[in-house]
Amino acid sequence: MALFFLQRLATLIATLLGASAVVFVVLEVLPGNAAEVLLGPDAAPEAVAELAARLGLDQPALVRYGQWLGGLLTGQLGDSHAYSAPVADLIGERLALTIPLALLAMLLTTALALAAGVYAASRHNRLGDWGVMGLAQLGIAIPNFWFAILLILLFSVQLQWFSAGGFPGWSAEAGGGVLPALQALLLPAVALAVVQAAILARITRSAVLDVLREDFVRTARAKGLSQRAALWGHVLRNAMIPVVTVMGLQFANLLAGTIVVENVFYLPGLGRLIFQSIANRDLVVVRNCVMLLAAMVVVVNFVVDLLYAAIDPRVKARGL
Repeated sequence: MALFFLQRLATLIATLLGASAVVFVVLEVLPGNAAEVLLGPDAAPEAVAELAARLGLDQPALVRYGQWLGGLLTGQLGDSHAYSAPVADLIGERLALTIPLALLAMLLTTALALAAGVYAASRHNRLGDWGVMGLAQLGIAIPNFWFAILLILLFSVQLQWFSAGGFPGWSAEAGGGVLPALQALLLPAVALAVVQAAILARITRSAVLDVLREDFVRTARAKGLSQRAALWGHVLRNAMIPVVTVMGLQFANLLAGTIVVENVFYLPGLGRLIFQSIANRDLVVVRNCVMLLAAMVVVVNFVVDLLYAAIDPRVKARGL
């Protein structure tokens, strides 16, 4: 297990370095001057030169890349030009909303998809199977931002059960609290979860159907095990390898998908910070936020690799 972990850790580090190089090249090295972008095309050359020196753009690219990597390792990400605040503080504040939103959406996705996928597989080629797969196909076709607008129209405008936007905060002292905060995140989480649950339900159904054809399932049923016990106790675990793979990718997609949904619901999360920073030409914030999202995707895939070994010991034995 130690060798398997070290191999995956080395891959993780190499991938993060590659991602950081790509982000730096795209935002810092390609033609164009960040100081000119910030000040606009009509800025005086002296002002552009002064801002470039303040941003460190007059230094060689390798020096700036090394300084940025050092800042990433120590948490010194620089200061935002638009907000006049440390980037690390801005990201930390916004992650306090985005991470719970993605986790809540992933929880809803997993619960809906596993239940729907196992139900459809247990009723293969029957009305229940066709109904679930039809709904899943409809869910895949619905853009999450459009579904988010429908949720606002129904539950906020018509029924008035939820707020149409905004976030009260996690602290009760500031007028929020855990329950009001979760209530504010519920509709955005549902909007994010619908498409992902539809995809995962189809994957779960296919994986469960493949395992149902195995000899050990027929043996378990012949010994008197009920269909429900066989499905949830034996079949689902053996079908989890492709399901976990997709779940890991989906969680990364949920983190990135918050950019649109947070703007629809006017939530002050990481996605809205990225959107506002692009509009404000705050490249320091954009660079670090993009790197953070890339790191999250890589780390999630690293965790998925470790889960492979926990679910199926054959993966660890082969060192795949």
